[in-house]
Amino acid sequence: MHEVREMREQDIETVSSVRVAGWRSAYAGILPQAYLDGLSAEQDARGRRKRFARAGGDTLDLVAEDSGTVVGWLAMGPCRDDDAGPGDGEVYAFYVRPDRIGTGAGRALAAAALRAAGERSYERLLLWVLEDNLRARRFYGSAGYVPEGSRSLWEVAGVAVPELRYHRDVPRAAVQG
Repeated sequence: MHEVREMREQDIETVSSVRVAGWRSAYAGILPQAYLDGLSAEQDARGRRKRFARAGGDTLDLVAEDSGTVVGWLAMGPCRDDDAGPGDGEVYAFYVRPDRIGTGAGRALAAAALRAAGERSYERLLLWVLEDNLRARRFYGSAGYVPEGSRSLWEVAGVAVPELRYHRDVPRAAVQG
């Protein structure tokens, strides 16, 4: 059973470690390997610590714990896309430690994000996923997200990587409380 809660300052190093390990695992063969090899959990934590100190914005960071150890992280808030409506939220980042994929941590985070979206009166949640990240696309599909037709190219280390936008409606009961 995974407990999901809001991220705390003492989680920053672990969240950065989860993010970097998640990138290296999920994006191997998709993003340039030299770029992935150059990622640093320590550098990520420094940036995350600065953002955390400026907290109070609309971003919500959630972590999934198993026996007191953070094994997953999700960040969400208002949708940043130009065509977003006032009822649109966005999942900005969603990673589970590679050795914990398939244990339910991702499902627990997805369910908590949906509840949080309802509490924030979002009507739908959107997210961007790399087109070639088939594992993530299957997971999002099983969590009720569907591709909605928007496609973008994200440049990483000089390589244009296609992304697809997915969305799912927030159940009305969650929106109305």
